[in-house]
Amino acid sequence: MEDGETDDEAVRREVLEETGLHVLVGRRVGTVERDGPGALVYDIRDYACAVTGGRLRAGDDATEARWVHRRELLALETTDGLVDALEAWGVLPR
Repeated sequence: MEDGETDDEAVRREVLEETGLHVLVGRRVGTVERDGPGALVYDIRDYACAVTGGRLRAGDDATEARWVHRRELLALETTDGLVDALEAWGVLPR
């Protein structure tokens, strides 16, 4: 988040920068903390969003962006705990 930015503003900005999509930000579905460099701890807040426009594309820190079904997601290399958290929060059906 940038200084003075609300969660809603940060989510919309980050999603647009990273995916090219405009979104309507919904409810917070969960929060996790991840250790960063040194003693830094990242507070990651995940929100349900609805796409309202734009065109899906990879941001400058990714090689690809695409929509996938659950089976495809499970075959991808993802951050440890991601799938478990999404299932626990009820946003990734089993």
